[in-house]
Amino acid sequence: MTFRWDIPARCNIAQEACDRWADGSGQMALLHLHESGAVERISFDDLHRRACRLANAFLAHGLQRGDRIGVLLPQGPEAAVAHLAAYRIGAIAVPLFLLFGEDALAFRLGDCGAAGLVTDGGGLAKVTAIRDRLPELARIFAVGGGPGALDLAAEMARARDGHACVATGPDDPALIIYTSGTTGSPKGALHGHRVLRGHLPGVEWPQDGFPQPGDLFWTPADWAWIGGLLDVLLPSLFHGVPVLAHRMQKFDPEFAFRLMAEHGVRNAFLPPTALRMLRAVPDPARFGHRLRSVGSGGETLGAEMLDWGRGAFGLTINEFYGQTECNLIVANSSRIFPVRPGSMGRAVPGHDLAILDAEGQPLPPEAEGELAVRAPDPVMFLRYWNQPEATARKYRGDWLLTGDRARRDEEGYFTYVGRDDDVITSAGYRIGPGEIEDFLLTHPAVAAAAVIGLPDALRTERVAAIIVARPGVETGPALATALQDYVRTRLAAHLYPRQVEFVAELPQTATGKIMRGVLRRRYAEGD
Repeated sequence: MTFRWDIPARCNIAQEACDRWADGSGQMALLHLHESGAVERISFDDLHRRACRLANAFLAHGLQRGDRIGVLLPQGPEAAVAHLAAYRIGAIAVPLFLLFGEDALAFRLGDCGAAGLVTDGGGLAKVTAIRDRLPELARIFAVGGGPGALDLAAEMARARDGHACVATGPDDPALIIYTSGTTGSPKGALHGHRVLRGHLPGVEWPQDGFPQPGDLFWTPADWAWIGGLLDVLLPSLFHGVPVLAHRMQKFDPEFAFRLMAEHGVRNAFLPPTALRMLRAVPDPARFGHRLRSVGSGGETLGAEMLDWGRGAFGLTINEFYGQTECNLIVANSSRIFPVRPGSMGRAVPGHDLAILDAEGQPLPPEAEGELAVRAPDPVMFLRYWNQPEATARKYRGDWLLTGDRARRDEEGYFTYVGRDDDVITSAGYRIGPGEIEDFLLTHPAVAAAAVIGLPDALRTERVAAIIVARPGVETGPALATALQDYVRTRLAAHLYPRQVEFVAELPQTATGKIMRGVLRRRYAEGD
């Protein structure tokens, strides 16, 4: 397979994801399902006019090229418009998660020195409480206005609906996405305008030849995260494919099936946690969905989930892999090659990957080491915002280090082992949690599982399983023993969890990654 990147010398995400489709034809860009149930159809023409108006409003209030503009909004047209308007003027968009508390917002807005913010009433209330900690935050545009804020609609109404994108190049800054690490302060990964084109192959593979006529994309993942923004929203708009936008207060699997069926969703990014919740819904075929492709990433899918997906959706769920700093670099595509349970796929075209040893040397097939990506790469971040030392630590020579343990076989399939800090060292064994978690999910009593290593005087670390039981299942010592025996006798004796805890839910990022660091701290401290 031959592949060549097409990265023009001048590129701007707003032009590529909107302007080129705003040709007066009325082609649909967003299908917005309001909480009331009302449906709003927004064309690329309308999206373009709104983005131009907001860009001009930004400029009128002193925001300019290079300024950071926070976007604290749910899935919907206002969020898309805020991003496009920021890109148009050469500003740097900073997506922020709606569920962030005041301290989380204060850190991110303060760290990047945000000069502007676009938000709604709920976001304004949080930011108002911390405004005195944000001396650089000069302008807030809020849906409906409010104390200390400009009324977003009113400001857009008085602005012109024409604006020419500034001339930006591939490496000009466009976006800061803060990592959701489990230790230390979040780091702002700064991306250039090339990041959108860099994502395209990694979207096209797991969505089985995306785009196709009639495609319509949806994800429950918030657009504040790279999975919602750059795995779904912006690549879809780049290809002229409409996106279904809807804010789910809490993921409801039956509602999700109905939503996909009623609105003709053909492509979906469903994090593993969402898939596990969907799996609990009986007879999914009754909803009459018309899905053509489903991608998932964030946690390894086992054989059981793949088999369930084939039965529930009539297709193979394509697992993919990436991280905020360098996303969508490994993926499956069932239309091109067989999907193997436990494998996150092959290297996506355009990305040069290797498994490195501790000295940074490439390892042969089947050897376990750290997954790395060779620079330069258009999907790769420019740097961490204000953290040159952390940026330097992310690289070894030309290789960007992912911090993830993996191995690659002779046919190019990658298997995820775990984060460097997730790998468990027990009695001389190096144990990846994914294999044990996948196996525990095959037990009829288990709805979700996380496996961590806890300090142990004899073994260095002991394997601990944190379990969410299925509804109606009685938890306690008897079930803990049964699960230990199940792993010991059916998987491997050295992998069985010596400690089993039961919880109502697991801590997760917005895109469904289990926050094992949170669990390690909780149980190491004896909580």
